[in-house]
Amino acid sequence: MPRSILPSLWLGIALGAGLCGTAAAQVMIVGNDEKASFANGTASVNPPGHDTLTVVDMSKPAALRIVATIPLDNSVIGPPTNLAITPDRSLALVANSVNGVEKDGKPAVASDDRMFVIDLKASPPKVIATVNLGKRPSGMAIAPSGKMALVTNRDDGTISVVTINGNEVKVTDTVKVGEPTDSVSGVAISPDGRRVLATKPAANKIALLTIDGDKVTYDKRDLPVGIFPYNVVIAPNGKLALTADNGSGGGSDGNVDTVSVIDLEANPVRVIDHVTVGDSPEGLAISPKGNLAVTIEARGSNTANTNWFHHPGGAVTVLAINGKKVTRIGEVTVGGLPEGAVFSPDGNYLYVGNFMDKDISVLRVNGTQLRDTGQRFKLPGQPASMRGGPQ
Repeated sequence: MPRSILPSLWLGIALGAGLCGTAAAQVMIVGNDEKASFANGTASVNPPGHDTLTVVDMSKPAALRIVATIPLDNSVIGPPTNLAITPDRSLALVANSVNGVEKDGKPAVASDDRMFVIDLKASPPKVIATVNLGKRPSGMAIAPSGKMALVTNRDDGTISVVTINGNEVKVTDTVKVGEPTDSVSGVAISPDGRRVLATKPAANKIALLTIDGDKVTYDKRDLPVGIFPYNVVIAPNGKLALTADNGSGGGSDGNVDTVSVIDLEANPVRVIDHVTVGDSPEGLAISPKGNLAVTIEARGSNTANTNWFHHPGGAVTVLAINGKKVTRIGEVTVGGLPEGAVFSPDGNYLYVGNFMDKDISVLRVNGTQLRDTGQRFKLPGQPASMRGGPQ
Protein backbone atom coordinates (compact mmCIF):
# COMPACT_ATOMS: atom_id res chain seq x y z
CA MET A 1 0.00 0.00 0.00
CA PRO A 2 1.79 3.18 -1.17
CA ARG A 3 2.06 6.38 0.89
CA SER A 4 4.37 9.37 0.99
CA ILE A 5 5.30 10.31 4.49
CA LEU A 6 5.14 14.00 5.39
CA PRO A 7 5.16 13.75 9.17
CA SER A 8 5.64 17.45 9.76
CA LEU A 9 2.38 18.37 8.04
CA TRP A 10 -0.95 17.84 9.73
CA LEU A 11 -4.10 17.50 7.73
CA GLY A 12 -6.27 18.16 10.71
CA ILE A 13 -7.72 17.33 14.05
CA ALA A 14 -11.47 16.89 13.83
CA LEU A 15 -14.42 16.77 16.16
CA GLY A 16 -13.96 17.22 19.83
CA ALA A 17 -11.45 17.90 22.51
CA GLY A 18 -8.17 16.96 20.88
CA LEU A 19 -5.88 14.02 21.47
CA CYS A 20 -4.94 14.00 25.14
CA GLY A 21 -5.52 10.50 26.44
CA THR A 22 -5.93 8.94 23.00
CA ALA A 23 -3.64 6.04 23.92
CA ALA A 24 -5.91 5.18 26.85
CA ALA A 25 -9.04 5.32 24.68
CA GLN A 26 -10.38 2.55 22.48
CA VAL A 27 -9.04 3.52 19.08
CA MET A 28 -9.07 2.35 15.51
CA ILE A 29 -6.53 3.32 12.87
CA VAL A 30 -7.44 3.63 9.20
CA GLY A 31 -4.91 3.76 6.36
CA ASN A 32 -6.17 5.89 3.48
CA ASP A 33 -4.68 5.38 -0.01
CA GLU A 34 -5.16 8.26 -2.43
CA LYS A 35 -2.89 6.90 -5.16
CA ALA A 36 -5.24 4.19 -6.48
CA SER A 37 -8.56 4.98 -8.11
CA PHE A 38 -11.17 3.11 -10.12
CA ALA A 39 -13.37 4.64 -12.82
CA ASN A 40 -15.87 2.25 -14.40
CA GLY A 41 -13.54 -0.67 -13.87
CA THR A 42 -10.36 1.06 -15.00
CA ALA A 43 -7.68 1.24 -12.33
CA SER A 44 -5.30 4.19 -12.38
CA VAL A 45 -2.41 5.46 -10.26
CA ASN A 46 -2.53 9.05 -9.03
CA PRO A 47 0.50 11.12 -8.01
CA PRO A 48 1.86 10.24 -4.55
CA GLY A 49 1.91 12.47 -1.50
CA HIS A 50 -1.73 12.45 -0.40
CA ASP A 51 -2.07 9.23 1.63
CA THR A 52 -3.03 9.52 5.29
CA LEU A 53 -3.53 7.67 8.56
CA THR A 54 -6.70 8.48 10.49
CA VAL A 55 -7.01 7.81 14.23
CA VAL A 56 -10.61 7.16 15.28
CA ASP A 57 -11.88 7.13 18.86
CA MET A 58 -14.45 4.33 19.21
CA SER A 59 -14.93 4.57 22.98
CA LYS A 60 -18.58 5.27 22.16
CA PRO A 61 -19.19 2.53 19.56
CA ALA A 62 -22.32 4.14 18.12
CA ALA A 63 -20.63 7.53 17.77
CA LEU A 64 -17.20 7.28 16.18
CA ARG A 65 -14.98 10.36 16.38
CA ILE A 66 -11.94 11.31 14.32
CA VAL A 67 -9.23 12.64 16.60
CA ALA A 68 -6.38 13.00 14.13
CA THR A 69 -5.38 12.54 10.51
CA ILE A 70 -1.70 12.59 9.58
CA PRO A 71 0.04 12.30 6.20
CA LEU A 72 1.47 8.79 5.89
CA ASP A 73 2.16 6.47 2.96
CA ASN A 74 -0.31 3.61 2.59
CA SER A 75 -1.73 1.41 -0.17
CA VAL A 76 -4.68 -0.75 -1.13
CA ILE A 77 -2.22 -3.22 -2.68
CA GLY A 78 -2.20 -6.19 -0.33
CA PRO A 79 -4.53 -7.41 2.43
CA PRO A 80 -6.01 -4.70 4.68
CA THR A 81 -3.85 -5.77 7.63
CA ASN A 82 -0.64 -3.78 7.10
CA LEU A 83 -1.10 -1.90 10.37
CA ALA A 84 -1.68 -2.69 14.05
CA ILE A 85 -1.92 -1.15 17.52
CA THR A 86 0.04 -2.37 20.53
CA PRO A 87 -2.03 -3.93 23.35
CA ASP A 88 -1.41 -0.93 25.62
CA ARG A 89 -2.56 1.35 22.78
CA SER A 90 0.59 3.43 23.02
CA LEU A 91 2.01 2.76 19.54
CA ALA A 92 0.70 2.14 16.05
CA LEU A 93 2.81 0.33 13.46
CA VAL A 94 2.06 0.90 9.77
CA ALA A 95 3.86 -0.98 7.00
CA ASN A 96 3.96 0.41 3.48
CA SER A 97 3.95 -2.14 0.68
CA VAL A 98 4.49 0.08 -2.36
CA ASN A 99 5.50 3.63 -3.18
CA GLY A 100 4.21 5.98 -5.79
CA VAL A 101 6.83 6.53 -8.48
CA GLU A 102 7.06 7.92 -11.97
CA LYS A 103 7.60 5.51 -14.86
CA ASP A 104 7.75 6.59 -18.48
CA GLY A 105 6.39 9.96 -17.42
CA LYS A 106 3.34 8.47 -15.67
CA PRO A 107 2.52 7.63 -12.04
CA ALA A 108 3.25 3.99 -11.14
CA VAL A 109 4.09 1.92 -8.06
CA ALA A 110 7.24 0.18 -6.84
CA SER A 111 7.82 -2.07 -3.82
CA ASP A 112 8.74 -0.33 -0.57
CA ASP A 113 10.35 -1.72 2.62
CA ARG A 114 9.30 0.78 5.30
CA MET A 115 7.31 0.51 8.50
CA PHE A 116 6.36 3.63 10.41
CA VAL A 117 6.13 3.87 14.20
CA ILE A 118 3.46 6.28 15.47
CA ASP A 119 3.34 7.51 19.06
CA LEU A 120 -0.36 7.48 19.97
CA LYS A 121 0.39 9.03 23.38
CA ALA A 122 1.63 12.23 21.78
CA SER A 123 -0.83 15.06 21.29
CA PRO A 124 -1.23 15.04 18.39
CA PRO A 125 0.02 11.52 17.50
CA LYS A 126 3.21 11.63 15.49
CA VAL A 127 5.63 9.45 13.54
CA ILE A 128 8.67 8.80 15.74
CA ALA A 129 10.63 6.25 13.70
CA THR A 130 10.92 4.49 10.37
CA VAL A 131 12.03 0.83 10.31
CA ASN A 132 13.24 -0.96 7.19
CA LEU A 133 11.84 -4.44 6.60
CA GLY A 134 11.83 -6.79 3.58
CA LYS A 135 10.34 -5.91 0.22
CA ARG A 136 6.61 -5.15 -0.01
CA PRO A 137 5.64 -5.56 3.69
CA SER A 138 1.95 -6.38 3.83
CA GLY A 139 0.36 -8.35 6.69
CA MET A 140 1.11 -7.55 10.32
CA ALA A 141 0.39 -9.00 13.76
CA ILE A 142 1.48 -7.90 17.23
CA ALA A 143 1.95 -10.53 19.96
CA PRO A 144 -0.35 -10.34 23.02
CA SER A 145 2.67 -9.38 25.13
CA GLY A 146 3.16 -6.28 23.03
CA LYS A 147 6.87 -7.06 22.80
CA MET A 148 6.95 -8.52 19.28
CA ALA A 149 5.46 -7.81 15.87
CA LEU A 150 5.60 -9.97 12.76
CA VAL A 151 5.38 -8.51 9.26
CA THR A 152 5.13 -10.47 6.01
CA ASN A 153 7.32 -9.44 3.07
CA ARG A 154 5.52 -10.43 -0.13
CA ASP A 155 8.41 -9.97 -2.55
CA ASP A 156 10.84 -11.97 -0.40
CA GLY A 157 8.82 -14.91 0.97
CA THR A 158 9.88 -13.89 4.48
CA ILE A 159 8.57 -12.62 7.81
CA SER A 160 10.34 -9.81 9.64
CA VAL A 161 10.57 -10.30 13.42
CA VAL A 162 10.30 -6.94 15.17
CA THR A 163 10.90 -6.30 18.86
CA ILE A 164 9.04 -3.55 20.73
CA ASN A 165 10.62 -2.09 23.87
CA GLY A 166 8.79 1.03 24.91
CA ASN A 167 9.09 3.36 21.92
CA GLU A 168 12.09 1.48 20.52
CA VAL A 169 11.10 -0.73 17.58
CA LYS A 170 13.67 -2.71 15.60
CA VAL A 171 14.06 -5.76 13.37
CA THR A 172 15.86 -8.63 15.12
CA ASP A 173 15.38 -11.49 12.66
CA THR A 174 14.02 -12.45 9.26
CA VAL A 175 12.43 -15.88 8.83
CA LYS A 176 12.10 -17.45 5.40
CA VAL A 177 8.78 -19.27 5.01
CA GLY A 178 8.57 -19.68 1.25
CA GLU A 179 9.77 -18.59 -2.13
CA PRO A 180 9.26 -15.01 -3.31
CA THR A 181 6.70 -16.40 -5.75
CA ASP A 182 4.59 -17.62 -2.80
CA SER A 183 3.70 -13.97 -2.06
CA VAL A 184 3.50 -14.33 1.74
CA SER A 185 0.77 -11.85 2.63
CA GLY A 186 -1.06 -12.33 5.95
CA VAL A 187 -0.03 -13.35 9.46
CA ALA A 188 -1.74 -14.09 12.79
CA ILE A 189 -0.42 -14.86 16.29
CA SER A 190 -2.35 -17.06 18.72
CA PRO A 191 -3.66 -15.57 22.00
CA ASP A 192 -1.04 -17.48 24.00
CA GLY A 193 1.68 -15.90 21.86
CA ARG A 194 3.20 -19.24 20.85
CA ARG A 195 1.78 -20.14 17.43
CA VAL A 196 1.93 -18.25 14.13
CA LEU A 197 -0.02 -18.77 10.92
CA ALA A 198 1.14 -17.08 7.70
CA THR A 199 -0.62 -17.12 4.35
CA LYS A 200 1.17 -18.18 1.16
CA PRO A 201 -1.54 -17.24 -1.36
CA ALA A 202 0.24 -18.13 -4.59
CA ALA A 203 1.06 -21.57 -3.12
CA ASN A 204 -2.49 -22.05 -1.70
CA LYS A 205 -1.01 -22.88 1.70
CA ILE A 206 -0.72 -21.71 5.31
CA ALA A 207 2.74 -21.83 6.90
CA LEU A 208 2.99 -22.93 10.55
CA LEU A 209 5.53 -21.23 12.83
CA THR A 210 6.36 -21.33 16.54
CA ILE A 211 7.35 -18.54 18.94
CA ASP A 212 9.66 -19.46 21.82
CA GLY A 213 10.64 -16.38 23.80
CA ASP A 214 12.06 -13.96 21.24
CA LYS A 215 12.74 -16.68 18.64
CA VAL A 216 10.41 -17.39 15.73
CA THR A 217 10.88 -20.71 13.91
CA TYR A 218 9.26 -21.99 10.72
CA ASP A 219 7.98 -25.51 11.42
CA LYS A 220 8.59 -26.50 7.77
CA ARG A 221 4.99 -27.64 7.58
CA ASP A 222 2.25 -26.03 5.50
CA LEU A 223 -1.50 -26.63 5.46
CA PRO A 224 -3.35 -26.92 2.14
CA VAL A 225 -6.29 -24.54 2.19
CA GLY A 226 -8.42 -22.89 -0.51
CA ILE A 227 -7.35 -20.97 -3.58
CA PHE A 228 -5.22 -17.87 -2.86
CA PRO A 229 -5.48 -17.59 0.96
CA TYR A 230 -4.93 -13.86 1.42
CA ASN A 231 -5.82 -13.25 5.05
CA VAL A 232 -5.90 -15.22 8.30
CA VAL A 233 -7.33 -14.74 11.80
CA ILE A 234 -7.29 -16.77 15.03
CA ALA A 235 -10.28 -17.00 17.38
CA PRO A 236 -10.00 -15.32 20.82
CA ASN A 237 -9.92 -18.72 22.54
CA GLY A 238 -7.05 -19.89 20.32
CA LYS A 239 -8.85 -23.07 19.28
CA LEU A 240 -9.72 -22.17 15.69
CA ALA A 241 -8.29 -20.20 12.78
CA LEU A 242 -9.95 -19.00 9.59
CA THR A 243 -8.47 -18.04 6.24
CA ALA A 244 -10.02 -15.83 3.56
CA ASP A 245 -9.37 -17.73 0.33
CA ASN A 246 -9.65 -14.95 -2.24
CA GLY A 247 -9.71 -17.24 -5.27
CA SER A 248 -8.55 -14.76 -7.89
CA GLY A 249 -5.22 -13.22 -6.97
CA GLY A 250 -6.64 -10.37 -4.90
CA GLY A 251 -9.61 -9.44 -7.09
CA SER A 252 -13.10 -10.43 -8.14
CA ASP A 253 -13.92 -12.96 -10.86
CA GLY A 254 -17.61 -13.69 -10.26
CA ASN A 255 -17.07 -17.08 -8.67
CA VAL A 256 -17.83 -18.06 -5.09
CA ASP A 257 -14.85 -18.49 -2.80
CA THR A 258 -14.16 -20.10 0.56
CA VAL A 259 -13.11 -19.74 4.16
CA SER A 260 -10.91 -22.57 5.39
CA VAL A 261 -11.37 -23.69 8.99
CA ILE A 262 -8.23 -24.81 10.87
CA ASP A 263 -8.37 -26.81 14.10
CA LEU A 264 -5.53 -25.51 16.26
CA GLU A 265 -6.21 -28.03 19.04
CA ALA A 266 -5.76 -31.05 16.79
CA ASN A 267 -2.45 -32.90 16.83
CA PRO A 268 -1.24 -32.29 14.23
CA VAL A 269 -2.97 -29.00 13.40
CA ARG A 270 -5.19 -29.54 10.37
CA VAL A 271 -7.84 -28.08 8.05
CA ILE A 272 -11.26 -29.43 9.08
CA ASP A 273 -13.72 -27.58 6.83
CA HIS A 274 -14.25 -25.22 3.92
CA VAL A 275 -17.17 -22.78 4.05
CA THR A 276 -18.47 -21.18 0.87
CA VAL A 277 -18.62 -17.38 0.90
CA GLY A 278 -19.03 -14.69 -1.76
CA ASP A 279 -16.71 -13.44 -4.48
CA SER A 280 -13.32 -12.04 -3.47
CA PRO A 281 -13.10 -12.23 0.34
CA GLU A 282 -10.20 -10.11 1.55
CA GLY A 283 -11.08 -8.46 4.84
CA LEU A 284 -11.56 -10.98 7.65
CA ALA A 285 -12.43 -10.45 11.31
CA ILE A 286 -13.64 -12.39 14.35
CA SER A 287 -15.78 -10.82 17.06
CA PRO A 288 -14.09 -10.44 20.47
CA LYS A 289 -16.97 -12.60 21.74
CA GLY A 290 -15.72 -15.43 19.51
CA ASN A 291 -19.16 -16.39 18.24
CA LEU A 292 -19.10 -14.56 14.94
CA ALA A 293 -16.75 -14.00 12.01
CA VAL A 294 -17.12 -11.97 8.84
CA THR A 295 -15.52 -11.89 5.43
CA ILE A 296 -15.40 -8.61 3.51
CA GLU A 297 -15.96 -9.16 -0.22
CA ALA A 298 -15.46 -6.87 -3.20
CA ARG A 299 -18.15 -8.64 -5.30
CA GLY A 300 -16.87 -6.89 -8.44
CA SER A 301 -17.80 -3.46 -7.07
CA ASN A 302 -14.63 -1.92 -8.53
CA THR A 303 -15.16 -3.44 -11.99
CA ALA A 304 -16.91 -1.98 -15.03
CA ASN A 305 -20.68 -1.58 -14.79
CA THR A 306 -21.05 -3.77 -17.87
CA ASN A 307 -19.15 -6.63 -16.25
CA TRP A 308 -21.42 -9.64 -15.64
CA PHE A 309 -20.24 -9.98 -12.04
CA HIS A 310 -20.31 -6.27 -11.20
CA HIS A 311 -22.28 -5.22 -8.11
CA PRO A 312 -22.75 -1.61 -7.02
CA GLY A 313 -21.53 -2.51 -3.54
CA GLY A 314 -19.47 -5.14 -1.81
CA ALA A 315 -20.76 -7.42 0.91
CA VAL A 316 -20.15 -8.80 4.38
CA THR A 317 -20.71 -12.54 4.73
CA VAL A 318 -21.66 -13.55 8.27
CA LEU A 319 -20.28 -16.79 9.77
CA ALA A 320 -21.54 -18.23 13.05
CA ILE A 321 -18.97 -20.07 15.17
CA ASN A 322 -20.20 -22.84 17.44
CA GLY A 323 -17.26 -24.76 18.85
CA LYS A 324 -15.39 -26.04 15.80
CA LYS A 325 -18.40 -25.66 13.50
CA VAL A 326 -18.48 -22.59 11.24
CA THR A 327 -21.72 -21.89 9.36
CA ARG A 328 -22.64 -19.22 6.84
CA ILE A 329 -25.81 -17.54 8.10
CA GLY A 330 -26.27 -14.34 6.10
CA GLU A 331 -24.84 -11.33 4.34
CA VAL A 332 -25.12 -7.55 4.35
CA THR A 333 -24.45 -5.20 1.43
CA VAL A 334 -21.96 -2.38 2.06
CA GLY A 335 -20.17 0.20 -0.08
CA GLY A 336 -17.85 0.08 -3.07
CA LEU A 337 -14.69 -2.01 -2.77
CA PRO A 338 -14.87 -2.76 0.97
CA GLU A 339 -11.49 -3.68 2.45
CA GLY A 340 -10.90 -3.72 6.20
CA ALA A 341 -13.22 -4.56 9.08
CA VAL A 342 -13.05 -3.86 12.82
CA PHE A 343 -15.37 -5.00 15.61
CA SER A 344 -16.03 -2.61 18.47
CA PRO A 345 -14.35 -3.71 21.72
CA ASP A 346 -17.69 -4.90 23.12
CA GLY A 347 -18.49 -6.82 19.92
CA ASN A 348 -21.76 -4.97 19.42
CA TYR A 349 -20.75 -3.08 16.27
CA LEU A 350 -18.86 -3.89 13.10
CA TYR A 351 -17.15 -1.18 11.05
CA VAL A 352 -16.37 -1.82 7.36
CA GLY A 353 -14.19 0.52 5.30
CA ASN A 354 -15.57 1.31 1.82
CA PHE A 355 -12.60 2.30 -0.35
CA MET A 356 -14.48 3.86 -3.25
CA ASP A 357 -16.97 5.71 -1.06
CA LYS A 358 -14.42 7.13 1.41
CA ASP A 359 -16.48 6.05 4.39
CA ILE A 360 -17.20 3.35 6.96
CA SER A 361 -20.41 1.31 7.07
CA VAL A 362 -21.62 0.98 10.67
CA LEU A 363 -23.33 -2.37 11.32
CA ARG A 364 -25.12 -3.39 14.53
CA VAL A 365 -24.44 -6.84 15.96
CA ASN A 366 -27.19 -8.69 17.82
CA GLY A 367 -26.05 -12.17 18.75
CA THR A 368 -24.97 -13.58 15.40
CA GLN A 369 -27.16 -11.22 13.39
CA LEU A 370 -25.82 -8.17 11.56
CA ARG A 371 -27.93 -5.15 10.65
CA ASP A 372 -26.90 -2.13 8.62
CA THR A 373 -27.67 0.92 10.75
CA GLY A 374 -27.66 3.09 7.62
CA GLN A 375 -24.97 5.22 9.23
CA ARG A 376 -21.95 6.03 7.07
CA PHE A 377 -18.96 7.53 8.85
CA LYS A 378 -17.08 9.81 6.47
CA LEU A 379 -13.29 9.63 6.16
CA PRO A 380 -10.75 12.07 4.69
CA GLY A 381 -9.54 9.47 2.19
CA GLN A 382 -10.03 6.02 0.70
CA PRO A 383 -9.82 3.41 3.51
CA ALA A 384 -7.39 0.70 2.35
CA SER A 385 -6.80 -0.92 5.75
CA MET A 386 -8.23 -0.84 9.27
CA ARG A 387 -7.26 -2.20 12.66
CA GLY A 388 -8.61 -1.77 16.19
CA GLY A 389 -6.57 -1.98 19.33
CA PRO A 390 -5.72 -4.13 20.97
CA GLN A 391 -6.18 -6.82 18.33
